[in-house]
Amino acid sequence: METFGARLHRAVAERGPLCVGIDPHPGLLARWGLPDDVEGLDRFCRIVVEAIGDRVAVVKPQSAFFERFGSRGVGILESTIRQLRNSGSLVLLDVKRGDIGSTVSAYASAYLDPSSPLYVDAVTASPYLGVGSLAPMFELAAAHGGGVFVLALTSNPEGAAVQRAVGADGRTVAQTVIDEISQLNRGAEPLGSFGLVVGATIGDTGHDLAAVNGPLLAPGLGAQGATAADLRTVFGSALPTVLPSYSREVLGAGPDEAALRAATDRVLGECRAALATA
Repeated sequence: METFGARLHRAVAERGPLCVGIDPHPGLLARWGLPDDVEGLDRFCRIVVEAIGDRVAVVKPQSAFFERFGSRGVGILESTIRQLRNSGSLVLLDVKRGDIGSTVSAYASAYLDPSSPLYVDAVTASPYLGVGSLAPMFELAAAHGGGVFVLALTSNPEGAAVQRAVGADGRTVAQTVIDEISQLNRGAEPLGSFGLVVGATIGDTGHDLAAVNGPLLAPGLGAQGATAADLRTVFGSALPTVLPSYSREVLGAGPDEAALRAATDRVLGECRAALATA
């Protein structure tokens, strides 16, 4: 079975280093002239998939914007996942789940078991009950060729109080997360399947990302303030493994499909130029 890391490596080589988020929040639906209901949600997602599904390496739906509509919204999420997979994009579901025992095992089954209607290539996860508590996710991902992106250094200012707290061994919480994910990826080729989420807006991290050997998802580009040129400052020598992520910068060009494609091509060009200097 091909690992997620290998599939991602190939997808980036073929389509370029870009992840586009699907974040259908009420303001964006209104901007597109769509109602803030399940019909508007469905139309929004279909337009995005049709416009960029066959040209982007990774697409990242934010589960919360679907869940807010209850079972019908989750049904649209399931449909969107199927459409994206059929278009050839890898699907990274942004759920940021984290728990212990049987509960985290259930989350793993929901997203990383091929028999689930919500089955995706990878998910985001929260490590703040301990990275080890996510072991069922890592194990199921490894068994089925999936991936897990774990929060490490996020863009929100509130995150620093936890992520940069220093433990008894002198490492920050974030560095501990980084080191444990690095261990999971040790020896993987061409790329490990377990990644980290590191915000593109945070500047010089002061943390060592060089040994991760896995993908580094970089949200915060575009509307949140960071540019592709900022990636070198944030990631340093780890720049070759960065997966830049845009959402509003691309989606704001809709609902015209040609404009969405043009926005996608523009930011992809910026990312290619930034990462080419690695």
